[in-house]
Amino acid sequence: MSVEPVRQRPVPRNAGAVGRLALVAVLGTALFAGCGDDAVQIDAPEPAPDDQAACRTLLQAVPDDVADQAARPVQPDGAWGTAWGDPPIVLTCGGPAPKGFNRTSSCTTVNGVDWFIPEEQLEAATPSDLTMTTVYRHPTVTVQMPADYWPPATTLADLSEAVAGATTRDGACL
Repeated sequence: MSVEPVRQRPVPRNAGAVGRLALVAVLGTALFAGCGDDAVQIDAPEPAPDDQAACRTLLQAVPDDVADQAARPVQPDGAWGTAWGDPPIVLTCGGPAPKGFNRTSSCTTVNGVDWFIPEEQLEAATPSDLTMTTVYRHPTVTVQMPADYWPPATTLADLSEAVAGATTRDGACL
């Protein structure tokens, strides 16, 4: 039996450089892959004492994914809100009634929950960031949705069950 010698390729002179570039690529990917995992800063007012139990219930009931975006950690710990995706969709609980809303304002009803979206945001020439706030519900829930997730129907559909279960209805859109 004859054994032929194994031919080896010559090692390129820049093999060290290629190895370093590969290492940089792997480390860079690892560093930037987690960018969406950074905590989202929530700036939410503390709900009135009578609203805190409902807000806690809501924050425990929200889905893990909204508009196909995974939940993200929030800061500060114990914030009265939560977030999903990058850029983040942010929900807060217990804030004020929406500015510009009155009894004759148009609103959108999704799965039994009435939402107010300012007309100027909906009528923008291109999709814009939206502020969607529950109306005729106590406590008030506000969702800040970046234009990246346009249209808002999926976000509202994903959240409405949790909102309906945790808040009290005290009226309805006309």
